Amino acid sequence: MIYEFDKSFILSTKNTSYMFRVNPEGVLEHLHYGGLTSACEEVSKDTFRACSEKVSHMKGNTIAYTKGSLTQPEDQMLEVSSLGKGDYREPLIELEYEDGSRTSDFVYDSHELFKSIKGMNTLPFAYADDADENIVLKVTLKEKNKGVYLDLYYTVFEDCNVITKRTVVRNASEEKVTIYRALSMMLDLDEKGFTVTTFGGSWAREMSKTDTPLSHGTFVNSTNCGVSSSRNNPFVMLSRPDTSEAYGEVYGFNLIYSGNHYEAACVSAFDKTRFVTGINPEGFKWTLEKGEEFETPEAVLSFTKNGFSALSKNMHDFVREHIVKGTYKYKTRPILLNSWEAAYFKINESKLLSLAKKGKEAGIELFVMDDGWFKGRNDDTSSLGDWVVDTKKLPQGVEHLAKKVHELGMDFGIWVEPEMINEDSDLYRAHPEYAMAIPGRENSLGRNQMILDLTNEEVINYVIDSMRKVFSIEGVNYVKWDMNRTFSDIYSKVLDKERQAETLHRYYIGLYRVLGTLMKEFPHILFEGCASGGNRFDLGMLSYFPQIWGSDDTDAHQRCEIQTGYSYGYPLSTVGAHVSACPNHQTLRNTPIETRFNVAAFGVLGYELNLCELSKEDFDKVTSQVASYKEWRDVFFSGDFYRTGDRQWTVVSKDKKRAVSMVWEDLCKPNSFYKKLRTTGLDDETTYHIYNVSLKHNLMQFGSLVNMVAPIHVKQDSILHKTIARFVKMDGETEDYILKGETLNNAGIKLAQAFGGTGFDGETRLFQDFASRMYFIEAID
Repeated sequence: MIYEFDKSFILSTKNTSYMFRVNPEGVLEHLHYGGLTSACEEVSKDTFRACSEKVSHMKGNTIAYTKGSLTQPEDQMLEVSSLGKGDYREPLIELEYEDGSRTSDFVYDSHELFKSIKGMNTLPFAYADDADENIVLKVTLKEKNKGVYLDLYYTVFEDCNVITKRTVVRNASEEKVTIYRALSMMLDLDEKGFTVTTFGGSWAREMSKTDTPLSHGTFVNSTNCGVSSSRNNPFVMLSRPDTSEAYGEVYGFNLIYSGNHYEAACVSAFDKTRFVTGINPEGFKWTLEKGEEFETPEAVLSFTKNGFSALSKNMHDFVREHIVKGTYKYKTRPILLNSWEAAYFKINESKLLSLAKKGKEAGIELFVMDDGWFKGRNDDTSSLGDWVVDTKKLPQGVEHLAKKVHELGMDFGIWVEPEMINEDSDLYRAHPEYAMAIPGRENSLGRNQMILDLTNEEVINYVIDSMRKVFSIEGVNYVKWDMNRTFSDIYSKVLDKERQAETLHRYYIGLYRVLGTLMKEFPHILFEGCASGGNRFDLGMLSYFPQIWGSDDTDAHQRCEIQTGYSYGYPLSTVGAHVSACPNHQTLRNTPIETRFNVAAFGVLGYELNLCELSKEDFDKVTSQVASYKEWRDVFFSGDFYRTGDRQWTVVSKDKKRAVSMVWEDLCKPNSFYKKLRTTGLDDETTYHIYNVSLKHNLMQFGSLVNMVAPIHVKQDSILHKTIARFVKMDGETEDYILKGETLNNAGIKLAQAFGGTGFDGETRLFQDFASRMYFIEAID
């Protein structure tokens, strides 16, 4: 809901209010973003007056906005800031005019209210159904001395407690304007003392959470590698130092964009905090000719007084309802089996069909043929761009393989990397100009490949046409869209030298056009994004792909940290997660197959290992896992997620009738027996049945300790030891309770004593390194 009182505005969601006004000098003064404020007309005048900062004198050596004015931009909370008028904090906008000046002075011109979303021409944006009340505010500012306008768009997503902001720069003057910075959003807060939380890392170590106290100066979270990046994800939080999962004030920010981004939090000389986000100004410059406009990506803001879990719920609901779209927005996602770690490039029809048959036997629903299926693709040095089947591997083509997979009762999926080109490819030999490279210079490669220049109309059409042919193959139900390198040598041969700094942004305009075209033509296909794992995990890509591969690292231990990081800003239904072989191919770590499943289930579940080579015991476990996931898939897919303690996750169905909790171990600590399971989000008054699936432990896990109970001596790892282990299993603990939700939420369950070297029986919790347990919760009244 948006309220307007004499050029003063309150944008209210279910639990938050965003306030600003036009001051007497035409400047947009920011007043408040946080908990709800009153919007009733009888108190509105006093509400705005109370929230406006009182200024009666100049403050030392600050700059007065105009002659005789007490407005001092350096210490004023603003909606827009630019260079040259005395505000030395991070600006929203930086323009250069034909006379060389960079001072801008934007003041109020007009505003409009709308009951429907105002879409964008070149970029993805959050969407919603038309409303009965105003949900969009457009405020237009005019530069005092130039014919340049800023349109500020504010959109309210009431139920999600989210507000989005974006900026459009319009040149209505007779002269050229150069944009050096055009950020999406600026938020001024009237206090300092916040903690900045960012999520970074690298390939195979995505989304590591880092907290940085901000007391003075500027903190920056950004990427300049051409993608939203595993190095620094665009999702950022600002919180009070005492904020926890359940209590405390926290702001969350994200950006609907996939390229270079920039987030900065700065504390001024007057102890006010400013946060900005948008396209990274580094290396960016955009020429705006007469009559042209430039639109920034849409920024996402949310606030709560109820801690990190409540913020995550806001963000999860927003992404599921207003970012993800298409057939698979609500549709059940199939459990898949991917060929990559089972076979890598060494694939053929026989091997793939054997793997698919085994997947079908386990109950898996979708078989995916990963990299290596097209002509000459035997390693990563060749053939990208040549999307023609390798008949040596698939003599009867992809269609025949897909038909055989369908005959098994499974869907079929295929891997592509459409944005890339190898030098050793027919496409490069025919069209070297398609590759992004600087003429006359040696090109730097990533994974032996170059990037196609999607600023080039001919290249855009080639990608659309070549993918149209692949996706039109009969039987293709799923596509994994990969992108395995970052950007270097950024240059477009179709742009003038004055516009080379526009290349990267124009690339994403081209990519979004490609994706929009193909998604519209193939609505039945489930698309999953990938970029060396999570190197392009962002709201821009989620606007086209309902799920993204979270990391190439499938190690369950590392995935706990990675998926915990994602959970702060992204719902489980967007994160691809697979059970893989051990030793793990990225870390050589061994983790129990139960833990590999338990972690992957808190995502979009898949398997990525050679099922044909599993022991009968492990294959039976996979079969049970698949059946269990199908029974609880709706809870994982659409439930509310909570980080419920040290190494604990819980997801609760929207109606609060079903839930799943998981606890896991890092490194086992000697003589440490105690662990408590505690939930969040259950209905206090409802009675629940909570239980685990009791495990059968392999005797081999106990090593030579078997001799403590064996009537004869058993040599560890001997044939006798292995033979006994085939027939004798050790019963695991059973947890089974009938409890009220308030008991589970407030007191929890003290779990069975862990093994500590002092004894074992059927009520001992064997909780070795990287062990885990899953607990199922069902309402019974």
